[in-house]
Amino acid sequence: MKPTERIYSALLRRDRESEEELPERVRGDVPGNGLRLVGANALQSSGDQVVNASTVLPWLFHALGVPAALVGALVPIREAGSMLPQAFLTPLILRARHRKWVFVTGSLVQASAVAVMAATAASGRGLPAGAVILVALAAFSLGRCLCSVSAKDVQGRTVPSGERGQINGLATAAAGLVAVTLGLGIRVLGGEELDAGPLVWLLAGGAALWVGVAWVYARVREPADDEVSAGQGRGSDDGPPVRWHDWLVRTYRLLREDRSFRHFVAVRGLLLVSALSPPFVVALATRSGTSGLSGLGGYVIASGVAALLGGRLAGRLADRSSRKLMTFGAAIASAVVLALVLVVSLPGFNGTTAWGSALFIGCYFLLTLTHTGIRVGRKTYVVDMAEGDRRTTYVAVSNSAMGLVLLVVGGLSSLLALLGVVWALVFLAALGLVGVVAGHRLPEVSRG
Repeated sequence: MKPTERIYSALLRRDRESEEELPERVRGDVPGNGLRLVGANALQSSGDQVVNASTVLPWLFHALGVPAALVGALVPIREAGSMLPQAFLTPLILRARHRKWVFVTGSLVQASAVAVMAATAASGRGLPAGAVILVALAAFSLGRCLCSVSAKDVQGRTVPSGERGQINGLATAAAGLVAVTLGLGIRVLGGEELDAGPLVWLLAGGAALWVGVAWVYARVREPADDEVSAGQGRGSDDGPPVRWHDWLVRTYRLLREDRSFRHFVAVRGLLLVSALSPPFVVALATRSGTSGLSGLGGYVIASGVAALLGGRLAGRLADRSSRKLMTFGAAIASAVVLALVLVVSLPGFNGTTAWGSALFIGCYFLLTLTHTGIRVGRKTYVVDMAEGDRRTTYVAVSNSAMGLVLLVVGGLSSLLALLGVVWALVFLAALGLVGVVAGHRLPEVSRG
């Protein structure tokens, strides 16, 4: 047994039956490709901690004196910007014989965008700096859009069902270790004063991480499009569309006729409680008086520990039942949000005390932990739903639909936040509970 195969077998619980279903050439590359995917995804997830729209970027905006109105645009641009264009870009992506080069291109776009953010933070302040960073964040999201569509297709071509969730989980856990180290550094060295200097270096390091992502991913041995078609079928009867009109018609037909896929998109749109609640938790904390750079460290540590603990476990649970992982995670997240709202509404609650700070960070940790499970679960679910180009279509259409849902739900929660942050949190928790009920009716697609 080669060293690569020994390491891969030690890290993952292999599904030999699924591996035998792959074409012979692909089967021999599974261990090496699996480790490369873990490495690239771990570097990417580590970079995400640096450009976190819920923690790091709001702190950076405060340090640069950016108007508070622009802070509310960070999460919608980051999330919706990476999802909304996917259905429109897919006709171009489907023409690529090797989808890994789409991912490499997206990684380099993200590296360039983060470098622009770092340069802007080093030389600008106020509204102009905030506007440039938002534009760079939009470009960053476009790069992530390319990665999101292509990554699941590359994983589906190179790794068998039954091992994909574990790869996602391992990468998340590795990124969690990096985040804990980063958070400890910020906590110890950051101090109680807001200073953009350390955050500039943090962003510069993030740009270097994405260059590393591109280098690792370029080494994945992905079968060409025609080899996949011969080995496992394209997953679509009529092949990829070549015109925008054909693609839009096919997208509409897919959502109208494919009941299982339509149900998945609807459920995913309801399970946003763990994704959109954390910024409001941070907002409650900063309003209570936590504003120094060292305060950021606590949230980065919480996020890292959640990824470290939840990544490996979520990967194995996703291979058993990605459907249950998504719905149970949303149920826990909704309960955490409602509990936080109840506590902060009690007379005499003081968020500036050690106990108050621990409450906010603890809730942020639990929300990030559940979001780790929901994210790994939905990624594994959509990859296991189909094969070939149909998988790519599923990913693109569902993510584009989610971009619209994020804008709507994000807008509604922001409007409710004008009345009070707790009202936005209650709205998101209620939405999550509806998603839990709907999620139990999803068909099971996991092999476990």
